[in-house]
Amino acid sequence: MRVLETVRAVDLPDAWVGAGAVRDVVWGRLYGPGFDPGDVNDVDVVFFDPDDLSRERDERATRMLGDAWPDAPWQARNQAAVHTWYHHRFGGAPVLPFSSIAEAVATWPETATAVAVRLDGAGHLDVCAPLGLADLLAGVWRRNPRRASLEVSLARFARHRPGRRWPGVRVIPPR
Repeated sequence: MRVLETVRAVDLPDAWVGAGAVRDVVWGRLYGPGFDPGDVNDVDVVFFDPDDLSRERDERATRMLGDAWPDAPWQARNQAAVHTWYHHRFGGAPVLPFSSIAEAVATWPETATAVAVRLDGAGHLDVCAPLGLADLLAGVWRRNPRRASLEVSLARFARHRPGRRWPGVRVIPPR
Protein backbone atom coordinates (compact mmCIF):
# COMPACT_ATOMS: atom_id res chain seq x y z
CA MET A 1 0.00 0.00 0.00
CA ARG A 2 2.83 2.38 0.71
CA VAL A 3 4.05 2.02 -2.88
CA LEU A 4 0.60 2.88 -4.21
CA GLU A 5 0.21 5.77 -1.78
CA THR A 6 3.62 7.15 -2.79
CA VAL A 7 2.81 6.97 -6.49
CA ARG A 8 -0.49 8.74 -5.91
CA ALA A 9 1.19 11.45 -3.79
CA VAL A 10 3.91 12.15 -6.38
CA ASP A 11 1.08 12.83 -8.85
CA LEU A 12 2.65 11.80 -12.14
CA PRO A 13 0.14 11.95 -15.01
CA ASP A 14 -1.96 8.77 -15.26
CA ALA A 15 0.51 6.81 -13.09
CA TRP A 16 0.21 3.11 -12.28
CA VAL A 17 2.29 0.37 -10.61
CA GLY A 18 2.54 -2.73 -12.72
CA ALA A 19 4.26 -5.71 -14.22
CA GLY A 20 6.53 -7.69 -11.90
CA ALA A 21 5.62 -5.65 -8.84
CA VAL A 22 2.02 -6.85 -9.10
CA ARG A 23 2.87 -10.39 -10.23
CA ASP A 24 5.40 -10.90 -7.43
CA VAL A 25 2.91 -9.97 -4.71
CA VAL A 26 0.14 -12.17 -6.11
CA TRP A 27 2.25 -15.18 -7.03
CA GLY A 28 4.44 -15.00 -3.95
CA ARG A 29 1.36 -15.32 -1.77
CA LEU A 30 -0.64 -17.77 -3.90
CA TYR A 31 1.99 -19.95 -5.62
CA GLY A 32 5.31 -19.48 -3.88
CA PRO A 33 6.99 -19.09 -0.54
CA GLY A 34 5.30 -15.77 0.25
CA PHE A 35 6.11 -12.20 -0.63
CA ASP A 36 9.18 -10.45 0.70
CA PRO A 37 9.47 -6.75 -0.26
CA GLY A 38 13.25 -7.10 0.08
CA ASP A 39 13.24 -9.40 -2.95
CA VAL A 40 11.80 -6.71 -5.24
CA ASN A 41 14.40 -5.62 -7.80
CA ASP A 42 12.36 -2.72 -9.12
CA VAL A 43 8.98 -1.12 -8.69
CA ASP A 44 7.73 -0.46 -12.20
CA VAL A 45 5.77 2.77 -12.34
CA VAL A 46 4.24 3.66 -15.67
CA PHE A 47 2.73 7.00 -16.50
CA PHE A 48 1.41 8.75 -19.59
CA ASP A 49 2.80 12.16 -20.49
CA PRO A 50 2.55 12.86 -24.24
CA ASP A 51 3.90 16.41 -23.69
CA ASP A 52 7.43 15.26 -22.77
CA LEU A 53 8.80 12.17 -24.54
CA SER A 54 12.40 12.61 -23.39
CA ARG A 55 14.38 10.04 -21.42
CA GLU A 56 15.01 12.86 -18.94
CA ARG A 57 11.28 12.78 -18.16
CA ASP A 58 11.62 9.16 -17.02
CA GLU A 59 14.65 10.08 -14.94
CA ARG A 60 12.85 13.04 -13.32
CA ALA A 61 9.84 10.85 -12.52
CA THR A 62 12.08 8.18 -10.99
CA ARG A 63 13.86 10.85 -8.90
CA MET A 64 10.54 12.28 -7.70
CA LEU A 65 9.48 8.83 -6.49
CA GLY A 66 12.89 8.31 -4.88
CA ASP A 67 12.64 11.63 -3.09
CA ALA A 68 9.25 10.59 -1.71
CA TRP A 69 10.47 7.13 -0.59
CA PRO A 70 14.22 6.65 -0.98
CA ASP A 71 14.30 2.98 0.03
CA ALA A 72 12.10 1.70 -2.79
CA PRO A 73 13.78 0.61 -6.07
CA TRP A 74 11.73 2.83 -8.39
CA GLN A 75 11.78 2.66 -12.17
CA ALA A 76 9.41 5.07 -13.89
CA ARG A 77 8.69 4.94 -17.62
CA ASN A 78 6.54 7.23 -19.72
CA GLN A 79 4.43 4.92 -21.86
CA ALA A 80 3.68 7.77 -24.26
CA ALA A 81 7.38 7.66 -25.24
CA VAL A 82 7.88 3.91 -25.78
CA HIS A 83 7.78 4.30 -29.57
CA THR A 84 10.87 6.55 -29.40
CA TRP A 85 13.16 3.83 -27.98
CA TYR A 86 11.54 0.38 -28.18
CA HIS A 87 12.94 -0.79 -31.53
CA HIS A 88 16.44 0.43 -30.59
CA ARG A 89 16.41 -1.65 -27.42
CA PHE A 90 14.53 -4.76 -28.55
CA GLY A 91 15.00 -4.77 -32.32
CA GLY A 92 12.41 -5.19 -34.99
CA ALA A 93 10.50 -2.51 -36.79
CA PRO A 94 9.64 0.80 -35.17
CA VAL A 95 6.41 0.69 -33.17
CA LEU A 96 3.48 3.08 -33.17
CA PRO A 97 2.87 5.43 -30.24
CA PHE A 98 0.44 4.29 -27.57
CA SER A 99 -2.72 6.27 -27.01
CA SER A 100 -3.23 5.20 -23.38
CA ILE A 101 -1.84 3.27 -20.45
CA ALA A 102 -4.23 0.39 -21.20
CA GLU A 103 -2.90 0.10 -24.74
CA ALA A 104 0.66 -0.03 -23.38
CA VAL A 105 -0.11 -2.56 -20.64
CA ALA A 106 -1.71 -4.85 -23.24
CA THR A 107 1.73 -5.29 -24.86
CA TRP A 108 3.72 -6.24 -21.77
CA PRO A 109 5.75 -9.46 -22.15
CA GLU A 110 3.64 -12.00 -20.26
CA THR A 111 -0.12 -12.13 -19.92
CA ALA A 112 0.13 -12.34 -16.13
CA THR A 113 2.28 -9.21 -15.98
CA ALA A 114 -0.01 -7.19 -18.26
CA VAL A 115 -1.64 -5.74 -15.16
CA ALA A 116 -1.26 -2.39 -13.43
CA VAL A 117 -2.88 -0.94 -10.30
CA ARG A 118 -3.24 2.45 -8.64
CA LEU A 119 -5.11 4.17 -5.85
CA ASP A 120 -7.76 6.66 -6.83
CA GLY A 121 -8.39 9.88 -4.92
CA ALA A 122 -10.75 8.10 -2.52
CA GLY A 123 -8.23 5.36 -1.73
CA HIS A 124 -9.93 2.69 -3.85
CA LEU A 125 -7.88 0.34 -6.00
CA ASP A 126 -8.12 0.78 -9.78
CA VAL A 127 -7.02 -2.17 -11.91
CA CYS A 128 -5.87 -1.94 -15.52
CA ALA A 129 -5.89 -5.45 -16.98
CA PRO A 130 -6.60 -5.24 -20.72
CA LEU A 131 -5.85 -8.96 -21.14
CA GLY A 132 -7.83 -9.87 -18.03
CA LEU A 133 -6.73 -11.25 -14.68
CA ALA A 134 -7.16 -14.97 -15.40
CA ASP A 135 -3.46 -15.84 -15.89
CA LEU A 136 -2.31 -13.70 -12.96
CA LEU A 137 -4.82 -15.22 -10.55
CA ALA A 138 -4.57 -18.79 -11.91
CA GLY A 139 -0.77 -18.72 -11.81
CA VAL A 140 -0.10 -19.16 -15.54
CA TRP A 141 3.16 -17.91 -17.08
CA ARG A 142 2.70 -17.47 -20.81
CA ARG A 143 4.15 -15.23 -23.47
CA ASN A 144 2.13 -12.26 -24.63
CA PRO A 145 2.86 -12.28 -28.38
CA ARG A 146 1.53 -8.75 -28.97
CA ARG A 147 4.97 -7.19 -28.85
CA ALA A 148 7.62 -9.35 -27.15
CA SER A 149 9.63 -11.40 -29.65
CA LEU A 150 10.26 -15.06 -29.04
CA GLU A 151 13.92 -14.22 -28.31
CA VAL A 152 12.95 -11.65 -25.65
CA SER A 153 10.43 -14.08 -24.15
CA LEU A 154 12.95 -16.92 -23.94
CA ALA A 155 15.48 -14.61 -22.25
CA ARG A 156 12.85 -13.46 -19.72
CA PHE A 157 11.81 -17.07 -19.09
CA ALA A 158 15.44 -18.07 -18.40
CA ARG A 159 16.06 -15.04 -16.18
CA HIS A 160 12.87 -15.31 -14.09
CA ARG A 161 12.76 -19.14 -13.83
CA PRO A 162 9.04 -19.01 -12.96
CA GLY A 163 8.68 -22.73 -12.16
CA ARG A 164 11.44 -22.52 -9.55
CA ARG A 165 10.52 -19.16 -8.10
CA TRP A 166 6.81 -19.93 -7.78
CA PRO A 167 6.46 -23.73 -7.56
CA GLY A 168 2.68 -23.63 -7.95
CA VAL A 169 2.75 -21.72 -11.25
CA ARG A 170 1.90 -23.49 -14.50
CA VAL A 171 4.46 -22.59 -17.15
CA ILE A 172 3.60 -22.49 -20.82
CA PRO A 173 7.05 -22.23 -22.42
CA PRO A 174 7.48 -19.46 -24.99
CA ARG A 175 7.23 -20.56 -28.60
